[in-house]
Amino acid sequence: MRRKILFLLFTLALGSSTSVKAQFGFSHEIGVIAGPVAFQSDYGERDNLSTDAGNTGYGIGIVHYLNFSYRADCSCYTPETYFNDHFKLRTELSYNKTKLKHFGEWVDNKRQSVMANQLRGMRGSTAVTDLGMQLEYYPFSIRDFSVTPGAWAPFVSLGAHFNYFTTEAYSTLGPNLGTNPNVTPEKYIGAVRNDSGTTWSIVSSVGTRYKLTELSDLMIDLRMQYYFSNWVDGMSPDPTRYPENKHNDWLVWLNVGYIYYLN
Repeated sequence: MRRKILFLLFTLALGSSTSVKAQFGFSHEIGVIAGPVAFQSDYGERDNLSTDAGNTGYGIGIVHYLNFSYRADCSCYTPETYFNDHFKLRTELSYNKTKLKHFGEWVDNKRQSVMANQLRGMRGSTAVTDLGMQLEYYPFSIRDFSVTPGAWAPFVSLGAHFNYFTTEAYSTLGPNLGTNPNVTPEKYIGAVRNDSGTTWSIVSSVGTRYKLTELSDLMIDLRMQYYFSNWVDGMSPDPTRYPENKHNDWLVWLNVGYIYYLN
């Protein structure tokens, strides 16, 4: 049901952008993106390479851009202003999923304590659907880029997304992770959920486009997304007792995309 609502919101966003086009003569771009996701959560150690490499998943999405520099209704440029020539508005509907487990020194095979065995047995996953907008800034002229095949157009962006997430957490040692002390480390007692929820997030990225043809670009960008919740991974130990788990969940997503210009 939530996914249907998100799809409806995205459709309305596209519809509103079409209305804007009719009034102001903007042009539109559509595209697809995909790439690996490194999810930073309460699984594993912070700033640990094995955690960063191990807790990785994938992300896919569709994107829509408002291009302020060109008017599709008359096949002409808009009045030249700094904003029109250096900014685009990106709307996105995306999905990412990551399987999670503990990595680092506390689950090293040389540790044979009860807690180490319990940590090694913990498994989880999170699936997140995003809908949101980002304002992209291009330091070089968008107009010059649009008529130069083989050109590059670096950019940075900042925006906000609404997120719907579904989590799963379990133990290979037995049932009832989060309530069963035989399989759950003390810090995770009462701190595990297997359900769905919503939250907002801040999204920032840096990337570039490469002009393939007059009407198509390749894109690559590196995104950092910070959630306003610590439950996106399905667990949240008490931050007053366990300050190492005080940070909310976040991710890094390296994606590549194909963008097509609608005339």
